[in-house]
Amino acid sequence: MSRVVDWRVSVGLVGSVYRYLSVPLAVPVLVALVYGEDPLPFLVTILIAVGVGTGLERLTPDRDLGHREGFLLVALTWLAVPLLGTIPYLVAGNGTVAAPANALFESMSGFTTTGATVLGDISFDTHSHAMLMWRQLSQWLGGMGILVLMVAILPDLSVGGAAVMREEAPGFGIDKLTPKIRETARILWLIYLGFTVLAALVYYGLHLAGMAPEMGVYNAVAHALTTLPTGGFSPEARSVEAFSPAIQWAVVPFMVVAGTNFALFWYAVVGQPRRLLANEEFRSYLLAMVALGAVVTALLYAGLDIGLSSVAEEVAPVAGEIERAARHAAFQTAAIVTTTGYASMDFNTWSEAAKVLLLFAMFLGGSAGSAAGSVKVIRWLLVGKAVRRELFTTVHPEAVRPVRVNGRVLDESTLRGLVVFVLLFLLLFVLTTFVLFLDGVTNPELELSALEAMSAAIATVGNVGPGFGVVGPMGSYLDFSAPAKGWMVLAMWLGRLEIISVVVVLTPSYWRP
Repeated sequence: MSRVVDWRVSVGLVGSVYRYLSVPLAVPVLVALVYGEDPLPFLVTILIAVGVGTGLERLTPDRDLGHREGFLLVALTWLAVPLLGTIPYLVAGNGTVAAPANALFESMSGFTTTGATVLGDISFDTHSHAMLMWRQLSQWLGGMGILVLMVAILPDLSVGGAAVMREEAPGFGIDKLTPKIRETARILWLIYLGFTVLAALVYYGLHLAGMAPEMGVYNAVAHALTTLPTGGFSPEARSVEAFSPAIQWAVVPFMVVAGTNFALFWYAVVGQPRRLLANEEFRSYLLAMVALGAVVTALLYAGLDIGLSSVAEEVAPVAGEIERAARHAAFQTAAIVTTTGYASMDFNTWSEAAKVLLLFAMFLGGSAGSAAGSVKVIRWLLVGKAVRRELFTTVHPEAVRPVRVNGRVLDESTLRGLVVFVLLFLLLFVLTTFVLFLDGVTNPELELSALEAMSAAIATVGNVGPGFGVVGPMGSYLDFSAPAKGWMVLAMWLGRLEIISVVVVLTPSYWRP
């Protein structure tokens, strides 16, 4: 017999999350001390995190997390943590994020790894190294999942941790790699941490080799912190365009890794590398990026003057143009498919055909169990298989043809859930497009076309980040009205939790015994 939801358990565990978040807040404090900046915004946030967290923990002595409480914990955590993340911006009081609506937008965009920003070129210059590092760190914390981290370190989540990870983890689910769910969470975070460290070392190594003069220690760490969570924030106003071609090429494989199911890397480590290449979703994911990248390369080479940037290219101009077209195509395709949102150039200058391809790529997403957002390749793969089966059984009504993925038969309830999610995702996209287009009509500071409104909608709902026009890779979401930003905050929250986890909590039946 089901029981009434004990909301105190969920709220108490949110308090535990707050207390533990005081630890990573020490990173921007350290950065502030190194650069001789004011650490007060982060010290205040630490005090609030510990104080509020301790108070919430005392709400209930019973820490038994049931299935229903797990839903509520996930929904509340992903609201509460971005609220805490606004405090450094508000206390510092610098730039555009000093306004509450903007601070909440920036914080939600950070923790959900969306990468949409309300900072402009001037705003970047007004912020300290420590504050910009906080933006980067917020994305890294949100990438693998805050509650996945909590499952790894909190004994109170050892029982209900599997349900929490199932609802919070990006994608179509997370494989249980070991008998103990806490051990699985630790493995996933160690893989995530390992790739982050490797990315920082590669970026800085290129600097030491003289191939990336602007990629010092600070930038190497900052960009590693937002590559692996597919976040896309950068301390540079021009994103990765500010760095050398060597860095742009180096970032591409790390974005591909970030959009791959992290469980597959564990199998490779323990001696089962074939599971990586045998995985249907992984193969489809790579095929989609290669195909899109090839078409975009051809479009860029044929129709866009992307110029020459080195003596070697001037000696062999055709080869130089092909390299630049291939680099920008590969970079932007990977950045958009994996929802990282970095930019190697302003793709607002691309042809309409190339931009339509990027808009299509925004709906793909990376793999299940990765840090990527949007719909995910596995869902599109299964939708295609379900449609093919329906066509087959229409012609052969007596046939029994189950849908299989990686050799396993998928049950019908999973397929129904998949279809429901895709429909809800598209509905949220349409509603968000309408809200943003209406804001563009009524807001004289915005000149928003229908395509730009659609791109801003999928960029926030799918946690992609940049869109087209005013919200392009070198633009920002600053000119939207406060109500429109509030809607996008909601869209980013729903998109990060893949809608259903939140909608369930809002249904009356959830609260009934």
